[in-house]
Amino acid sequence: MTALLYILLTIVIGIALWQITSIFKLKGVIATERDNNTQGILFVAFGIFFYGLMIFTFWKYSVILLPDSASIEGARIDNLYVVTMLLILFVQAVTQFLLFYFAFKYRGIKGRKALFYADSNKLEMIWTTIPAIVLAGLVLYGLSVWNDVMDASDAENPLIIEVYAKQFQWEARYAGSDNELGRGNVRNIKGINTMGVDMTDKNSLDDIPTRELHLPKGRQVIFKFRSQDVLHSAFMPHFRAQMNCVPGMVTQFSFTPSMTTLEKRANKKTMAKVAGINKIRAEKGEDPYEFDYLLLCNKICGVSHYTMQMKIIVQEEAEFNSWLSSQKTIAEVVQEN
Repeated sequence: MTALLYILLTIVIGIALWQITSIFKLKGVIATERDNNTQGILFVAFGIFFYGLMIFTFWKYSVILLPDSASIEGARIDNLYVVTMLLILFVQAVTQFLLFYFAFKYRGIKGRKALFYADSNKLEMIWTTIPAIVLAGLVLYGLSVWNDVMDASDAENPLIIEVYAKQFQWEARYAGSDNELGRGNVRNIKGINTMGVDMTDKNSLDDIPTRELHLPKGRQVIFKFRSQDVLHSAFMPHFRAQMNCVPGMVTQFSFTPSMTTLEKRANKKTMAKVAGINKIRAEKGEDPYEFDYLLLCNKICGVSHYTMQMKIIVQEEAEFNSWLSSQKTIAEVVQEN
């Protein structure tokens, strides 16, 4: 399929270059009615090809899109995306159809003269007012979704986690039994204290450092983001969550996981996507891939940006609590070392 697309692209580029060079031969040439008919028919044919290609790509390549959101808040973001795309596709379909249709219907015919409008206040009012109203509604809807997603003030017993970014890895710190993170600053980085935790802060002593994120299903998680060096961006695509990690300040994002890792692996869309990936990997002689949630960096933060990943495991709350209770606090880690 890829080879066919390259061949078609080469043919289209060749035709375009041929047409461009033909322009230089048009001086003094007047288009005949037959020329106009030919160009009108070709325009309609291209319109049919254009719509056919669009429908084909939707059908053929929809599998590469992200599967269903794995967070409650992400479902609202997906709805916003769907509404936005439907509006765009509707406008695109109508305007492109009119472009192709008018190019054929009003092609040059002997004895027919084009009607020219110097201006039309009515038309200008229509194509200014309607887009303004639609876009204003879309912006207000988007702000409503964003405010709901970002507002964690009414969360009941949220899990608080600090995510710490640095070239080129992630570290995490869970708030301990007091559910409050201790202070952190790059000036405190020394030895095993790679996150710069302030060990003089009593709230720090029960915090739990980790190199792998475990999240409980159905419980809201509040992430606090810090960066040690440059601008990073914490991106968790399956939860529809992204937030910049800015040196010198703490940023925040929250979401509620709605599907465990095992449930996500059993999801039909996920299975189809994994099957497609493994087909490609098999052709290359590589080991099969198994789905995992990932925390990625979505800023080009340096030469090893692409390796900046952290595995995320979503579990039932009982499993999560068992895992968390088995982890050592930062005070215990410091004491051991």
